[in-house]
Amino acid sequence: MADKLLKLGIPAGSLQEATSELFRKAGYNIKFSSRSYFPSIDDDEIECLSIRAQEMARYVQQGILDAGITGHDWVVETGADVHEVCELVFSKVSRRPVRWVLAVPNDSDIKTVKDLEGKRIATEAVGLTKMYLDKHGVNAEVEFSWGATEVKPPRLVDAIVEVTETGSSLRANNLRIVDEVLQSTTRLIANKKAFTDDWKAQKLNNIALMLQSCLAAEGKVGLMLNVRRSDLQKVLEGLPALQQPTVSNLSDPDWVAINTILDESVVRAIIPALREAGATGIVEFPINKIID
Repeated sequence: MADKLLKLGIPAGSLQEATSELFRKAGYNIKFSSRSYFPSIDDDEIECLSIRAQEMARYVQQGILDAGITGHDWVVETGADVHEVCELVFSKVSRRPVRWVLAVPNDSDIKTVKDLEGKRIATEAVGLTKMYLDKHGVNAEVEFSWGATEVKPPRLVDAIVEVTETGSSLRANNLRIVDEVLQSTTRLIANKKAFTDDWKAQKLNNIALMLQSCLAAEGKVGLMLNVRRSDLQKVLEGLPALQQPTVSNLSDPDWVAINTILDESVVRAIIPALREAGATGIVEFPINKIID
């Protein structure tokens, strides 16, 4: 075991696969076992613990873990006092924030949050929901839901506060959204005392850099091409780029090479235009990381 060790919480459940894949792209290989809560990782300076995202912030605050990956929603829900190292915009099925929403049956008389006065609400995020109601000056009964929250209205409760990415589950259960309670993204958080340790802070900042670089590279590709100097300006004008493209001299003084990064979605549209403008030797290549 390494002399210095970072205790890192990896979210179990719905975020586990997405987190593992992101770490893999960043160069960390995490292996899970059905019989162990301690995943292995190919870094002797990191010890992983697999734990529910809902509990992560609490254990990080207590110092049982130096750091962990969890949703901003669960930091708010638990009221944990932790240091946020970085935001990581990914979830179990998409690369966009999840939403906690107030939802009711399609035929419900509830139109706004004010209509919840004296009503019953089911949710997994009790603290979050109570904060939302307090903000709007509404008194309602909030009960913890152990799951299958969408099926509870209208027989068991009047409304629910539930997390959604696409809204498909709500629609399938004949529910409509009344209001958005909170948007949340995944975060890398750290124990405040642990983050004052220079080694742990540097280790976490390095991990954050690699994870964020992989997210930044998603949907991007590299493009290399050659062009005559006389056509250079015309080609550059039609070439969108993440930043300024790199222009390099070739052995033939009449020619230059261009290297750039751009959105994958625009490649098929601009390559014909680039060829028309005089570009040759066009090569598209994948981008795994973008490190500023």
